[in-house]
Amino acid sequence: MDHKSEFLYPRSRYYGRSEPKELLFNANLQEFSQRVSLLCALETSGKISSEDAYQKIHSLWKSLKKSKRGLDIH
Repeated sequence: MDHKSEFLYPRSRYYGRSEPKELLFNANLQEFSQRVSLLCALETSGKISSEDAYQKIHSLWKSLKKSKRGLDIH
């Protein structure tokens, strides 16, 4: 990975159980976090409206919940 990618899309070390479904959910959670952060920055800078940011974050949240249910993680 190049330095620009590492800066824009940092990955944190995973300390949980090393089962494939746990690792996949961790990746989904980190992607959710990165996208929410980007949407917040866009809204704060006036590039998108608050309502648009809310709707997009809500959609991302629903996708994350669906992912968790699909992977059967408690």
